[in-house]
Amino acid sequence: MNDNATGALAPQLRPVAAPARPSAASNALVFGWRAMLKFKHLPEQLFDLVMTPIMFTLLFTFVFGGALAGSPREYLQYFLPGILVQTTVFNSVYSGMGLATDMGKGLFDRFRSLPIWPLAPFAGLMVGDVLRHLIAGSIILTIGLILGYRPGEGVLGVLAGFALLIAIGFGMGWIFIVIGLTVRTPMTVMTIGFSFMFPLVFASNIMVDPKTMPGWLRTVVDVNPVTLMTTAQRGLMAGTATAGDVLLALAAPVALTVVLAPLTLWLYRRK
Repeated sequence: MNDNATGALAPQLRPVAAPARPSAASNALVFGWRAMLKFKHLPEQLFDLVMTPIMFTLLFTFVFGGALAGSPREYLQYFLPGILVQTTVFNSVYSGMGLATDMGKGLFDRFRSLPIWPLAPFAGLMVGDVLRHLIAGSIILTIGLILGYRPGEGVLGVLAGFALLIAIGFGMGWIFIVIGLTVRTPMTVMTIGFSFMFPLVFASNIMVDPKTMPGWLRTVVDVNPVTLMTTAQRGLMAGTATAGDVLLALAAPVALTVVLAPLTLWLYRRK
């Protein structure tokens, strides 16, 4: 542009302040929306998300319910809060799988070049997890209500229970994000994740009362974080939970967040 044109435009030009930099929360919500869009483009993820909890709920209720509690209906009162915890823990694996997929495509190299909160892409994965937990939990609860499950604390108990599930899923998700940052493929994340989670879930009080277990195993089960989460979940939905139960259930998710969130950022910058 020549000097005459610049002079003609000068009266119309004025300095404008730069837009405010987006907050960390705004960054996280944008990446959270990106995680939600994956359900639109990969609907098969919803199929897996829906079918697994349905199969677990129906199979354990009708195959084992009569033997373990006298009738499927009675067993359902004990089992359903536990299957909610189990589904949340298992669904957390998808955080690491999604991360490994994005890393393999080079997307996180692009994210690193953006002027955003460094943890925003990971927070977005967590938002997607929350949606998965809510969808799966709602499906399980609906099936349970149809089959005869009745939460003693009613709607408030269900809301409190779902809030606990979100906290559990948020804390457990950091484990698989760290795994996703250290391995190369989504399938490896799934293999490592389920190899770690299966003993933790099944050696708990989700499916059976630990009183029926050998003494040495019961000692392990009683201190298992999944047992503590399940106990609090049952108590919240039945209206019998104490503050101590809830605090014990939140201990592992909080500790995992405090320890693994900084580790995640370190690994991300290192890669």
